[in-house]
Amino acid sequence: MHSTSILILVGILGLALGALLAFLATRNRGGVDRTQELELRLRDANRKLEDFQLQVNEHFDQTSQLVHNLTESYREVHEYLANSAMRLSSQDIGRQMLEAGSGKLSENDEALQGVEPPRDWAPKEPGAKGALAEDYGLEREPQERSENAANR
Repeated sequence: MHSTSILILVGILGLALGALLAFLATRNRGGVDRTQELELRLRDANRKLEDFQLQVNEHFDQTSQLVHNLTESYREVHEYLANSAMRLSSQDIGRQMLEAGSGKLSENDEALQGVEPPRDWAPKEPGAKGALAEDYGLEREPQERSENAANR
């Protein structure tokens, strides 16, 4: 009996060891499949990214060409209107339209050259606090309140 129990124990251990080895073998094979699947997904994502970048480049190329065409059309319309104005009206109006298209200031706009933008500070007397000082006008209020209280 003792030898049969050892034989059964060895058989059970062999079966368990075989099952463990089979499990490990299939597990590693599944890891290879997962790795290949991840590599395929990565290649697919890279291909989609390259396609997207190509589409973005094409979009900006076409946009640039369309803006260039629009600019040229605007220039042609402006030249046509200026030439028509010179032929159909006085030369002064035609000259003004041509100068407006070139970006030069007209005679009326020369008066604007001496105008300065507003400043963020008010003029003050030397030694006096400016209007933007933190404590500007705060000194007078307590004195006025004490004078008003004394007058009552």
